Amino acid sequence: MATEATVSCTATPGLPAPARKEYYWLRSFVAGGVAGCCAKTTIAPLDRVKILLQAHNPHYKDLGVFATLRSVPQKEGYLGLYKGNGAMMVRIFPYGAIQFMAFDQYKKLLSKKLGISGHVHRLMAGSMAGITAVICTYPLDVIRVRLAFQVKGHHRYTGIIHAFQTIYKSEGGVSGFYRGLMPTVIGMAPYAGFSFFTFGTLKSLGLAHAPMLLGRPSSDNPKVLVLKTHVNLLCGGIAGAIAQTISYPLDVARRRMQLGSVLPDSEKCLTLSSTLKHVYTTYGVKKGLYRGLSLNYIRCIPSQAVAFTTYEFMKQTLHLN
Repeated sequence: MATEATVSCTATPGLPAPARKEYYWLRSFVAGGVAGCCAKTTIAPLDRVKILLQAHNPHYKDLGVFATLRSVPQKEGYLGLYKGNGAMMVRIFPYGAIQFMAFDQYKKLLSKKLGISGHVHRLMAGSMAGITAVICTYPLDVIRVRLAFQVKGHHRYTGIIHAFQTIYKSEGGVSGFYRGLMPTVIGMAPYAGFSFFTFGTLKSLGLAHAPMLLGRPSSDNPKVLVLKTHVNLLCGGIAGAIAQTISYPLDVARRRMQLGSVLPDSEKCLTLSSTLKHVYTTYGVKKGLYRGLSLNYIRCIPSQAVAFTTYEFMKQTLHLN
C-alpha cells in the first residue's frame, strides 16, 4: 500500500502555527490509517490463503489458491477467511499512517537537505518510509501471521493477547517478536520503493500529459488535481504487481521465519539465507520461492483500488489537499 501525498496545509484563522501543524499530522495519521484498514479488510480472505500456501500448512498443502478459498469455509466457516484480521487491523492502522507521513517527510528531506529530486527521491523516500513503518509495527505482524496460520481445531493461540504472552515466554522474550525482521526490511525496501516510484511516476505523467482525461479537481481544493478513481485503480495495480514480483521471494522467507516453532522445519529457517536455500532446494522456484504469487497478483487490483480511493477520499474529507 503506497501512494504519493504532496500536500499543503492551509492556515486556519485563529489557530497558532503549532496547533495547525499538530492537527495536520493528526488528520494525516487518520487518513493513512483508515485507508490501510479498508484496503486490508477487503483482501483479508486472500491474505489468509496466501499465508497458508506460503508456509505449506499441512491441512491445505496440496491445494491451490482457489481450492483453498473453497476449502477454508468448509473446514472453518466463512469467518475462517478472516482469521488474524483483528491483529491485522491493530497493526495496519499505525502502519498505514506511519508510511504515508514518513514518505512525505523523507521526500522533503531528500529534496531540500540533500538536493535529491525527481524520480530518484521518490524511490528512496518510499523505501525509507516502508522500512520505518515495518520496524514500528513488526511485532503485530508476527502475531497476525501466527493467528492466520492456525486451523480450526488445532489452535495454539486463543487470541492476540495470548499469542503475545506465549511468544514472549517461550521464544526468547522481545526477540521472539522480531523473527524474520531482516528479510522483511530487505524485502520492504524494493517493495515500498517501487510501489511509490511506479505509482508516483504514472500519476505525474498522467496528470502532466492528459490532465483533462485522467484527472479531476479535488473536492476540497480545486487547485489540486487528483486522479480519477478508475485511473487510481489502474496505476495502483501496475505498481503493486511490479513491486510484488521483485520482492516476493523475500516475503516467502519472512513468513516462514515469522512462524518459527509452529513449523516442523523451523530449525532450517533461522536466517534469511538458510530459509531461502531451504525453500529453494525443497520446493523449487515455482512451488517454493514464488508459491502463492498468483494470489498476490489477484490481490493487487482490489487492494490498491481501495487504498488509493479511500486515501484520496480521506484527504479531501479532512482537508489535507
